[in-house]
Amino acid sequence: MSTTLSATASSTTKPTRYRWFLVTLAFLAIITNYMDRANLSIALPYMKDDLNLSSSEAGFILGAFFWTYALCQIPAGMLVDRFGAKVVLGVAVVWWSAFTMATSLVRSGAGLLGLRLMLGVGEAGAFPAATKFVERWFPRTERGMATGIYDSGARGGTLIALPLCTAIIGAWGWQASFIVTGMIGIVWAIVWKFTATEYPSQNKYVNQAEVIHIQGEAKDERISTVKIRWKALLKTRQIWAMALGLACQSYVIYFFITWYPTYLVSERGFSLLQLGFFGVLPGIAGLIGSFVGGWASDKIANSGYGISVGRKVCIVVGMILGASIGLAGLATQAWLALALLSLAFFGVSAATSSMLAIPADVSPSGSKSIVGTLAGFQNSIANFAGIASPVIIGYLKDQTGSFAPGLMSASAVALLGCLIYIFMLGPIKQNMFDHAVEDRTE
Repeated sequence: MSTTLSATASSTTKPTRYRWFLVTLAFLAIITNYMDRANLSIALPYMKDDLNLSSSEAGFILGAFFWTYALCQIPAGMLVDRFGAKVVLGVAVVWWSAFTMATSLVRSGAGLLGLRLMLGVGEAGAFPAATKFVERWFPRTERGMATGIYDSGARGGTLIALPLCTAIIGAWGWQASFIVTGMIGIVWAIVWKFTATEYPSQNKYVNQAEVIHIQGEAKDERISTVKIRWKALLKTRQIWAMALGLACQSYVIYFFITWYPTYLVSERGFSLLQLGFFGVLPGIAGLIGSFVGGWASDKIANSGYGISVGRKVCIVVGMILGASIGLAGLATQAWLALALLSLAFFGVSAATSSMLAIPADVSPSGSKSIVGTLAGFQNSIANFAGIASPVIIGYLKDQTGSFAPGLMSASAVALLGCLIYIFMLGPIKQNMFDHAVEDRTE
């Protein structure tokens, strides 16, 4: 169809909104991703005696997931660029769901360690695939909100995991929590297979008006055929700023994924019932934060200030709020600590929506797109903080008898993240990495 005819179609036909249905499915995929990460931290207080684990050993195993998760991010991102978001995300969900269910059979610390390593391999594909999906299915003016929606699944997964897994553990034991959360992922993968396509124009539920709204004009829909000039990419300051800034976010946010339930039980004296009821409050705050951060980022960007200002304002303000996590460790009342943790989770979640949108903002366009690779590299470096965070916080807890020093370390890292995005990243501009790709298209 010509550009003229396409423009006519767009002016006479109301666009479908199928892209919002699919990003909701991506949101649900991230929910299952984080439920399968978080269920170990919830079950851990009740598994430690069965497996004879010390706090340091438990922290080591909690962090082990991030070894393979971090190492596989770049290969996963490259696979996303090569084979597309639909295939990689579908395979990834099936993979991590299978190893989640297998955790119900574990009988030793070594076995648990191996399963967590394999879980990390599968989950590495989630965010690079979701970032690529947003690039292909949303115009630049909507990517902050779309990213906020799928990223809010991280908060939603943590939120749902607490009451769901505590209820299952209370009724049937910790093994059942891994079986149930794994089965949820298998059901999701079946729905994704029959409803998603790689490009909007390939989907029978998407009309031409929505395709034009997303693409603006005729768009190259070939899978990436570029060769990445890794030497040039690694010499670019901005890619390291993106990665190190997200690493600061990871250090803070993975406290909630790993040690948070144990913190409420052992340091704040929460019972299983209180953990399931009150422990969801930071998750609710984080879920709201992801939506607010994505919406505000697009709103500022589309109000004449541009993408660079829109993304950076939300990141810096969010990370400053995230630094309130350190004050929670000093609070004398459990309710005040929970309120400060909720504020921190809201802030860091609001910042994350913009952080994860940046690879799509700066990647070369069309068949030269390397969004998956950029997102994979950013996530790979960042998630080494996921390895460090539970180990450091667990070690400080063993040495001092309190989580307060670990929470203060998270506060300092959050403020460091602000400085990285303010001074190191520079302006966020489209095609910032054109020099790092070689087009092999004939």
